[in-house]
Amino acid sequence: MKLPTIYNVQLVAIIATLGGALFGFDISSMSAIVVTDQYIEYFNNPSGVIQGAIGSALAAGSVIGSAVAGPISDKIGRRDSIMFACIFWLIGTSVQVACKNYGQLIAGRVLNGFTVGITSSQVPVYLAEIAKAEKRGSLVIIQQLAIEFGILIMYFIGYGCASIPGTASFRTAWGIQFIPCVFLIIGLPFLPRSPRWLAKVGRDKEAIQTLANIYAQRSGGNIDDPHVVAEWEEIVTVMQAEREAGQGWRKFFKNGMWKRTMAGVTVQAWQQLAGANVIVYYLTYIAQMAGLTGDVAMVTSGVQYAVFIIFTGIMWIFIDKTGRRTLLVWGALGMGFCHFVVGGVMGAHHVSVPGGVGNPPNANIVIAVNKGAPANTVILFSYLLIVVYALTLAPVCWIYAAEVWSLGTRATGMSMAAMSNWVFNFALGMFTPPAFVNITWKLFIVFGVLCMTAAVWFWVFYPETCGKTLEEIEVLFGPDGPKPWNTKKGESRLAAGIEAVAARKMDDTDEPEVRIVETKEVGGEKTTTV
Repeated sequence: MKLPTIYNVQLVAIIATLGGALFGFDISSMSAIVVTDQYIEYFNNPSGVIQGAIGSALAAGSVIGSAVAGPISDKIGRRDSIMFACIFWLIGTSVQVACKNYGQLIAGRVLNGFTVGITSSQVPVYLAEIAKAEKRGSLVIIQQLAIEFGILIMYFIGYGCASIPGTASFRTAWGIQFIPCVFLIIGLPFLPRSPRWLAKVGRDKEAIQTLANIYAQRSGGNIDDPHVVAEWEEIVTVMQAEREAGQGWRKFFKNGMWKRTMAGVTVQAWQQLAGANVIVYYLTYIAQMAGLTGDVAMVTSGVQYAVFIIFTGIMWIFIDKTGRRTLLVWGALGMGFCHFVVGGVMGAHHVSVPGGVGNPPNANIVIAVNKGAPANTVILFSYLLIVVYALTLAPVCWIYAAEVWSLGTRATGMSMAAMSNWVFNFALGMFTPPAFVNITWKLFIVFGVLCMTAAVWFWVFYPETCGKTLEEIEVLFGPDGPKPWNTKKGESRLAAGIEAVAARKMDDTDEPEVRIVETKEVGGEKTTTV
């Protein structure tokens, strides 16, 4: 019996982005745990490189998952590649729950990371390929919201489990990670396949009907709807151009594609190099530096995740009304300012604690910020940095990376972009705990400088993609495309295409606008006559 298919794109996005919730769960499965007595005692107070390896194991697995995500997605489809990834989450979570030492914990997190590498790259691809141009940002941003809800929920689960004595505290918290994965596995079979992927593999009739079911729901999935016809004609035109561009890795660099490859890969690198994850992962450390202890420190750290959700939710309303370039440039500048303030105040108002802050001492925290105004300023600007990040780079980097690729390169291209994100995530995960020990407050100055550099990079190299169809973005990155600083949001040509189709229908109302006359394969290439 064939399962019913959901075509409401908002509901589709909510189910698909449970893959983002997995990401969030695994991030904060450590945040609330690493400062508990049970974790410190059982794993022998891991610090420096060892704690860095535990924290960055997720990213290490995600690099591998991202590397294979593109070919898998092109072969079996966006939806089924996400289902494939869920298998490794179930295995990885089992290993974490049963771990007897930090080596097994690292192995379980690597397996979970493999899942996150696939889902973090292919869920945005899937959402971008089913969304209307004018709603694409608000749809893809649901992925970021799912990540943040996952972080918040798992953090307070970990916080609650901290009151359980013995190893059951963290084993219970890690075991709860099964739940979102099970819901994702149940929901995926009800989702439609990407119409652009269907077109790519030659399943044209199914692709057109899926487009109609998504874009023409009011007319009962009418394939002759002008919007459906205009979208299909753009897809066919772009597919033909891509076939002529050749195969293999050269298609990522030929003509204007090198610009898109550079933009997609570097926007994900800058999301990590901006340093927000230092706050997201280790605000518990910063809170202890500022003299907050016990439940106060844990709740203070947890509140940041609620702040994250609130301000990303605000941006969900405005994301398609504000240019991507604008948010990226001003977001990087704002984050850089916050880093400089946090680092400057720490540098001017701290005392060294070589044995580690806390009881028992945490070997990763070797300075304490003076209480009063200095400590309050550090906490305030750490929160403010999260606010700026939630409004700008957190959602926009994933949206931009999903938009810039062509149909023939999108799955593998987004895989490359996600791999860039996870390579830098891994590097920073290994770097940050030792940096807290060795360069302390100077860590924030380093990230401040990187944010300023990112702002310049965004302004010089990234054209505006907001409000344009995925096919129109081809022009922006083409050899004759405009300079990035001369591009504006909107100005989509799809509206004109829809009007042209409607005009054709007035001239010939007896013939259907979309019909597959013939699909044949010549020399390994499929040619479709419409």
